[in-house]
Amino acid sequence: MTQATAAATGAAATERFSTDKVVTGDTPPERVSLLARQILEAVYATIREHQVTYDEYDALKAWLIQVGADGEWPLFLDVFVEHVVEEVANANREGSKGTIEGPFYAPGAPAFATPATLPMRPDEKGTPMTFHGQVRAVDGTPLGGALVDIWHCDDEGFYAQFAPGIPEWNLRGRVTADESGHFTIRTIKPAPYQIPTDGATGAIIRAANWHAWRPAHLHLKVSAPGHQLITTQLYFPGDPHNDDDIASAVKPELMLDPKPIGDGVDVEYDFILDPAA
Repeated sequence: MTQATAAATGAAATERFSTDKVVTGDTPPERVSLLARQILEAVYATIREHQVTYDEYDALKAWLIQVGADGEWPLFLDVFVEHVVEEVANANREGSKGTIEGPFYAPGAPAFATPATLPMRPDEKGTPMTFHGQVRAVDGTPLGGALVDIWHCDDEGFYAQFAPGIPEWNLRGRVTADESGHFTIRTIKPAPYQIPTDGATGAIIRAANWHAWRPAHLHLKVSAPGHQLITTQLYFPGDPHNDDDIASAVKPELMLDPKPIGDGVDVEYDFILDPAA
């Protein structure tokens, strides 16, 4: 498979965001003014506190321009900023913990009834994995017919639609739970991966001497009528980057407990959905 590049991944993420996200423009001017002014004041304070030079300022301008040229704003913002937005947005939830969506979601994945096997190549590499659980309300009521929208990278760390040579819906699917809210999904265990580093995001990572790794994880959006959708990720114990995820998205409540079964692993996780606001 041709190696994925930051430019290609960034362009795909930017195109996806521009196509799928609806910007309503209904934020009141007072709110825009408040947020914009506070962000600028934080920038001013940083410049004054650290005596930023013109050389550093010009380097920042050049880098900001390159982020846009590389189409990497979705990648950069989702990796470095989204986790705080998610923390604020879901602060009052009683049910399952959420975390970031990330830049690699693709709506409209193939639909299946449980039990389901995600689309994959005949020679798909990786450890076979069965993922199952139940979707319930916060009062314990099973949510029959709940929808489990799942996507994850392959055994080499690449996502379908964001890297070349992968079938469109590889390792992506929307699975409808049974009447008792139970679901079973057969797939492969995803791999840890580095976010693309050949573009502007990689440049700031290298300049700051950071690493670019994300631990292995499953992405999920779980929903049911009358309840709030939860967007989350689930992680695997023992991954060396669970404690220093570049995206700061790992939470203890999102850790799986894999059990060996045959030549693969079995993982169970239940989702608790809050009532719709």
